[in-house]
Amino acid sequence: MNHFAVDCLGWAATAVFVGSYFARPSRLRQVQMIGALLWMTYGFLIHALPVIFANILVFAAAAWTAARATRSGKQS
Repeated sequence: MNHFAVDCLGWAATAVFVGSYFARPSRLRQVQMIGALLWMTYGFLIHALPVIFANILVFAAAAWTAARATRSGKQS
């Protein structure tokens, strides 16, 4: 993948991250998970373990809280 495409992926991940602040509560966790996946992919492409690991944690936290909200009958 060329440098420009990798940079575009990083910018897309940034846009999704910022956009999560404007997401409806019922969509927030999904947007966070998408952003984390984009950041993980970016981290793999630039060989940045801290970026990968941090976003594995973000993805897991968003998935866990979404599942917990689903089990309790709430939309989060």
